[in-house]
This record gives sequence, C-alpha cells and structure tokens, in this order.
Amino acid sequence: MFLFCVLASAQESTPDIETIIKKIDQLYRSETSHAEMEMHIVTPHWERTLAMTIWSKGMDRTFIQITAPKKEQGVATLRIGNEMWNYLPKTNKVMKIPPSMMMGSWMGSDFTNDDLVRESSMLNDYTYQFVTPEDASPDHLYVQLIPKEDSPIVWGKIVAAVQSSDYLPVWQHFYDEKGNLMRVMNFKEIKTFGDKIAPSVMEIIPQNKDGHKTVVRWLNATFDSDIDDKIFTRRNLQKRR
Repeated sequence: MFLFCVLASAQESTPDIETIIKKIDQLYRSETSHAEMEMHIVTPHWERTLAMTIWSKGMDRTFIQITAPKKEQGVATLRIGNEMWNYLPKTNKVMKIPPSMMMGSWMGSDFTNDDLVRESSMLNDYTYQFVTPEDASPDHLYVQLIPKEDSPIVWGKIVAAVQSSDYLPVWQHFYDEKGNLMRVMNFKEIKTFGDKIAPSVMEIIPQNKDGHKTVVRWLNATFDSDIDDKIFTRRNLQKRR
C-alpha cells in the first residue's frame, strides 16, 4: 500500500511537457502587445544602449521605433509576415531587407533580422522531450527541442531550462546541426506586466563571438489592448514623431 501511494504521488507530480512548451512559447506573445524596452549591446570595441517602443499584433506584425539615443532616434523597423523594412531618418528612405541580409545583425545587436521575422512555434515546429543534464539543478526542469523536418528552423536543437515551480524560463541553449553550442539566452528579474508574469531581462550571449552580448530589458508592457492597424504600415515608418 505504501509503495502504491508513492507511485501514485510520483505520477500526479509528473509535469506535462506540452504545458511547459506552451508557457515558453506564449511568454511574450499575445493578441497584441505594446512595450517600452532598452537594448544594451556589448562588443569588445564599444557599448551602447538603445531605447525603443515596440508594437505587435498576432504573430505576423511588428513595428519597432528607436527613441534614443539621438543619433538613432527615429530609426524604425516594420515586419509583416516574412517581409521586413527599415527606415533611416538621416536619408529619409525605406529599405526592404533582402533575403541575403536576413542573417545580418539588427542595429549591431546579437539579434539577426531573421530573429525578428521568424514566426516559428516551439509547440508546433519542434518535437520535444525531457532531458537531464549532468549539472542539473533540482529546482529546474529541462526540455530538449528538435526541429521537425518540414520546419524552417536554423537550429539543430534547443535545450531549455525552466523553474520547476512555475515553468518560467531560466535559460535556453541553441545548437547548430553539428551539435555546437552557438547561443546562450538567459532570463532574469521576474516581474508582473498586467496579467502576465515573465522575466523582464533577456540576455543573449553568442558563443562564436568573444566579448559580445545583448541585454534586453522590458521597462513596461501591456497585452491584449486595442492597437490601430495603421501602425503596421510603410507609411507609418516615415511618420515624424
């Protein structure tokens, strides 16, 4: 009887992997979002901080505007589906990002243009299973994600760690198809944004570029509020603010 109770208890406490993946997938996603953010970019030769406002609607529309420093103020990016445009106020020109530049850096950060455009879903585009790393913590759960054959994913696999208590992300490790660790993403400083509880700091450290990292900080954010469709237009890119 005692053994049965122990086994029953273990079964009841076994986490549902789909619940974890869904939580990671939808952490910063919503029907709409509006956020004020800072992006701190570090390289061996220089550092800078960009202030920006971001609007999104669904998974296919994003508008980003740089608000500081003055040198980059007014620079804007529009994403609609798999297409992307940048506006540079100094030249007053809108430039469509060609496919050959999608893996290029966005604003000198460790985010690529492709990072901003990609609409992949961990829940739908990957297969996943629990794993136990050698240095596993009892406070964390670990999930390995492998892209499905028909999904347009650049990574060979992702290993993600989440808190056992609430499934909030701790870190994600991104590997290429040869199994080389290419990117580490750390999540820090959990805060409440309306009805969402999420890390307010995301740190990206590329493993193939010594001395580089990008830190994104959510200052405030609102989700599921009304956002005008006119924001996500090429005309809005050049609108003076």
